[in-house]
Amino acid sequence: MRFNRMLLSVTLVVVTLVIQVSVLARLHLPGAVPDLVLLTVLALALVYGHVGGALIGFGAGLLADLAPPADHAAGRYALVLCVIGYLAGLARPENGRLKSATGPMAVVVAAAIGSTALYAGVGALVGDTAARHVGLGSLLFTAALYDLLLAPFVVPVLMALARRAENDPLGEGGSASKSADVASGWLSSGTGLRIGSQRGGLRVKAAKARVARAGRIKGVKRL
Repeated sequence: MRFNRMLLSVTLVVVTLVIQVSVLARLHLPGAVPDLVLLTVLALALVYGHVGGALIGFGAGLLADLAPPADHAAGRYALVLCVIGYLAGLARPENGRLKSATGPMAVVVAAAIGSTALYAGVGALVGDTAARHVGLGSLLFTAALYDLLLAPFVVPVLMALARRAENDPLGEGGSASKSADVASGWLSSGTGLRIGSQRGGLRVKAAKARVARAGRIKGVKRL
């Protein structure tokens, strides 16, 4: 199950990063850029929890830091997505299933604003003042707007894929059959009989008893 989780997470992060760099970054929209990688981290964190969200966020952010045409210090976005993935994972329900879209949409808005503000704050610490020239208020508003519009088409689909990989029907079937074999072994160990043939033997004995009883009754009538 953990292998399925890792494989799915890596695949989704790589695919969304390619789409982010090759398509969304070239749209030249006013203000911020729709962050498909952020939405992927949020969707997986809402299924896997805060630990998985932090790990996936760090890996996705590090790939985004190294992917061209990145022009900022490596590890900057990894730190941002690690924190966002951890916080988003805390909003995960107990069963991993959300009852309404209100919660995920609120998480998306908070994550879009929080990631943009945190990214600008970390940039200010390392001497990057690009957010000041563009306008931090405009970046926060457009980031929340773009991610909120894109989220209904991304987050539910990725959450469904993550839940399907997490359930792993083949693995569950294998464990169920193994448990059944172990139970059969425990039941048959004390009697020396096979569970599958025990019912058949009882039926044969009952049938022979009925035949013998019928034979005795017919013998009495003949006398």
